[in-house]
Amino acid sequence: MDLTTWMNNYTTQSDFTLVGFFSQSKHPALLAVVIFVVFLMALSGNALLILLILSDIHIPIHLHIPMYFFISQLSLMDMMYISVTVPKMLMDQVLGSHKISAAACGMQMFLYLTLAGSEYFLLAAMSYDHYVAICHPLQYPVLMNHRVCLLLMSVCWILGSLDGFMFTPVTMTFPFCGSREIHHFFCEVPAVTKLSCSDTWLYETLMYVCCVLMLLIPVTVISGSYTSILLTVLRMNSAEGRKKALATCSSHMTVVTLYYGAAIYTYIFPASLHTPEKDMVVSMFYTILTPLLNPLIYSFRNKNVTEAMKKLLGVSTLFQETVK
Repeated sequence: MDLTTWMNNYTTQSDFTLVGFFSQSKHPALLAVVIFVVFLMALSGNALLILLILSDIHIPIHLHIPMYFFISQLSLMDMMYISVTVPKMLMDQVLGSHKISAAACGMQMFLYLTLAGSEYFLLAAMSYDHYVAICHPLQYPVLMNHRVCLLLMSVCWILGSLDGFMFTPVTMTFPFCGSREIHHFFCEVPAVTKLSCSDTWLYETLMYVCCVLMLLIPVTVISGSYTSILLTVLRMNSAEGRKKALATCSSHMTVVTLYYGAAIYTYIFPASLHTPEKDMVVSMFYTILTPLLNPLIYSFRNKNVTEAMKKLLGVSTLFQETVK
């Protein structure tokens, strides 16, 4: 398809219609309120975690080591990620309109692909950071210096954006001749691709291969890192050291399991196992619930973060003054 034909088709396309959870719910208003509350909690939780890490310069607890730098980036991605889908979904329910233009659909698709792809690699970078901290503690300041952290973070964002640049233009240039109802609450690639009246077999095959590679590389890094960590922990003489190392890694593994599990179902499992309802439930899990759970996992299970939170909120000072 040449550029002129594509532009003509693109500008004359009618809007897509997002058919999400609310149309199938018996209590759409209650569901909208619950999602809105979860959205606010996810935003506030991640924002508070970022604030704690950035404001730690005024708190005598060191949250500026690489691990917390990566956690702050994870929180930033989660805030952006949930903001790409939920506000549109809630506004549609309030206004009674479920339309989305082709341009807005493409932008939403690009942003969520970029953020999701970046988070895949960020979780791998975090596991490598844990590996260096536990298996090579004496070399940690050199191997994970500020420049290395920025480089790793830049690579995560670049690889994630490649994901968006590869899939979004191709998906949005397919001809959509029939129904333009997307059986999803946002413009996810598989849901939009199903609407095309052209043969998408080759594209779906290439997308499958790319997704396998994008998941395989981080999973390989994570598996290798945690295998080495487990072997190192088992050789530790200090029970306290083993407990601390396992607590740190278990938090990260919880996030990895939640996020990669949903991604593998969405992009790796065969189409015969998918239904629009299942796809929406899984997508709801990793686009809405995971951003809510991440700050809880990394705060309540982390002594340094909880202590920093108390100091930032003045809980300790208030308690001491009450005792006096």
